[in-house]
Amino acid sequence: MSANVNTIPPVPHRWRVMFLLAAAFFMTILDSTIVVTALPSIGADLALNATGLQWIVTGYVIAYGGLLLFCGRAADLLGRTQLFIAGNALWVLSSMLCGLAPSGEVLIAGRVLQGLAAAVIAPAALSIVMITFPQGPERNKALGIWGGLGGVGATAGLLLGGVLTDGLGWPWIFFVNVPVAVAVLVLSPRLLPRGPLAARSRRRFDAVGAFGLTAALALVVYAVTTVPERGWFDARVAGPFLAAAILGALFVAVENRSPAPLVPFRILRSRVLVGGNLLIFTAGMAVDGMLITLTAHVQRVLGWSALQFGLLAAVMTVTSVLGVMYGQHAVSRSGFRPVGACGGALLAAACLLLTLVRADDARLGVMVAALLVFGAGMGAAFVSSQIAALTGVAEENSGLAAGLVDTSFNIGTGLGVAIATSVALARSGAGEVGASAEALADGYRAAFGAAAAFAALGVVVALYMFRRTSPGPDDDASHADPGCAAGHDDTSRAAGHDDTSRAAGHDDTSRAASLEG
Repeated sequence: MSANVNTIPPVPHRWRVMFLLAAAFFMTILDSTIVVTALPSIGADLALNATGLQWIVTGYVIAYGGLLLFCGRAADLLGRTQLFIAGNALWVLSSMLCGLAPSGEVLIAGRVLQGLAAAVIAPAALSIVMITFPQGPERNKALGIWGGLGGVGATAGLLLGGVLTDGLGWPWIFFVNVPVAVAVLVLSPRLLPRGPLAARSRRRFDAVGAFGLTAALALVVYAVTTVPERGWFDARVAGPFLAAAILGALFVAVENRSPAPLVPFRILRSRVLVGGNLLIFTAGMAVDGMLITLTAHVQRVLGWSALQFGLLAAVMTVTSVLGVMYGQHAVSRSGFRPVGACGGALLAAACLLLTLVRADDARLGVMVAALLVFGAGMGAAFVSSQIAALTGVAEENSGLAAGLVDTSFNIGTGLGVAIATSVALARSGAGEVGASAEALADGYRAAFGAAAAFAALGVVVALYMFRRTSPGPDDDASHADPGCAAGHDDTSRAAGHDDTSRAAGHDDTSRAASLEG
C-alpha cells in the first residue's frame, strides 16, 4: 500500500527543515529577477547584442520549464533529499560559472545550468515540505510562509540586482548565491529527512517517454518566449509548436504502453488536482501578462527605470503575503471554490483598473491601488490552486505532482506574456519606428484587458472544477491517486505551495524588451 501524505508523522526539527528549504527556494526566485537590472552592464562588458542578452534569460527559462516534470518524477524515484542536495551543488557550480564567465557564450551556458539546477531544487523542495509537515494547521502555516517568499524574493531580486550591479559589478548578482547554497549543502545531510528510495523495480522509468516529454516542454517554452519577437506565424515559432505537439502525442502513446511510465496518468483522474493545475495555469497567464505589460508601460511610456519599477512593484508584496495567509485559512474553512474564484476576481479587477492609465498622466495612485488589489488576488489564487493541485497525492507521487504544478505555472506565464505582447503590438503598432506614447499606452491598455480575461477564465475554472463550497467529502475521492485514502474533503487532504514568486520571477527584461518592439 502506498504511503499517504496525510499519515506521515511530523519530522523532528521540522521548522529548521523549513528554513533550510526556504533559503534554497528563495535563491532560485531571487535569481530569476536579479538579472533584469544587470543586463545592460553585462551586454557592455561581454559585447553581447540584444539577441545574446535575451538568451541569458531564455536559456534559463527553457532549461527550467522543460525539465521540471522530469526532475519531479526523478525526486520520487531517486530520493527527494538526494536530488535536493544535488540540485544545490549544481547551483553553486553554475553560479560560479556565471560570475566568472569570460564571454557571453559561457554565461549563457551557465544560465542553462542554473535553470537545470532550479528545475531539480523546486519540485524536490516542495515534495519535502509535503512529507515534513503533517496535515493540518501547522502545514498550512508552513505553506503560507512558503508562499510569501515568492513575492518577497522576486521584488528583492529587482532591487538587489541594481544595488549589486552599481556597487560591486554584475558578477556579484551570481556570486551572492554561493554562500547561501554552500550553507544549504552543509546543513542538508543533518536536517533533511531521508525517506526510503523507491524499490529497484520501481526506479525504472520510460526513457523514451522522458526524452519526448522534456523535448516537447522545452520546445513549447522556447516558442512562447520568442512569440513577442517573431510573431505567432513565423516558421521559427510555428515549427517548435508543431514539433512539440507531435512529441506530446508520441509521449502519450508510449506512456500508455510502458510498464514503468514517467507519468502515471491515473494521477490525472482527480478533478481537484486537474482543477488546481488549470487554475494555476490561468492565474500564471494573468500575473505575468499584467506584470510584463506594466513594466513596459512605466519604462517606455513614463520613462521610469527598472529600479523605479521594482520599488513600485514592492507595494504588492505586502498584500500578496496577506492574500496567501488569509487564503490558506479560508481554504480550510470554505474550500477551494470561493477562495480560488475570489483570487481570480481580484486579479481581473486589478487588471481592469490598470486600463485607466494614460500616456500623459502617471496616475500613480491608480497603479498603486491596482497593485495592492493584484497582490491580494495573486496570493489567494496561487495558494488555493496549488493546495488543490497537490490534494490527495500519494507520497510516492509527490515529486511528480510538484513538477506538474511548476510546469503548469511556467507554461501559463510564458503563454500569458506571448498573448499580452501580441495584443499590445497589434493595437499600438509598437513594432513600427516612431510609435507615439499615446499609441503605446493604448496598446498596453488592451494588453491589460487581455490579462483581465485570463483571470476571468480562472474564475470559471474555480467555479466549475471545485464543486464544493465548504469542507465535505470530495466529489472525486474515487478518482484520487490510488495511494491515498479516499473520503477526505478537498481541504483536509490539501498540500501545496505558492509560487507567487514565479509570477514576478519570470518577468524578465527579455520579455519587456519584446514589448518595446
